[in-house]
Amino acid sequence: MSSTATEKMSSTKQAQPFNVQNEDSLAEDSLPLVNKARLKWACRRGMLELDVLFIPFVEEAYDDLSAKDQRTFERLLTEQDPDLFAWFLGHKTCEDSELNAMVQFILKRVKV
Repeated sequence: MSSTATEKMSSTKQAQPFNVQNEDSLAEDSLPLVNKARLKWACRRGMLELDVLFIPFVEEAYDDLSAKDQRTFERLLTEQDPDLFAWFLGHKTCEDSELNAMVQFILKRVKV
C-alpha cells in the first residue's frame, strides 16, 4: 500500500457503532439515538440463540424503552457473545446491575 493511501486511511474519522438519527431531539445529557437498521445489524450475532432473542426484541420492544434503557440495551450489544450466552442461559450473572436488569427484562418478555 502506498504511503498516501496509508495516510488517507489514518486520517479518516473512525466509524461509530451507531448512527445518530436526530441530534436536535436529544436531551443535553443523553447519548445519540441509534439508527434502527444499524441496531438490527448489531443484533445479528455469531450465535443463533442470541439472534432469536435480540432481533425480535428490537423489532417489538426497543421503541417503547426509555432513552436510558435504550442506551443500556445498546451497551449490552457491545458485550462478547460467550458472556451474553452465559447471562441469558443463567450460567452466570452479569455483575453490571443495569445490564443484568436488561437481561432479565428481555428474558421476562420471552417467557410471557
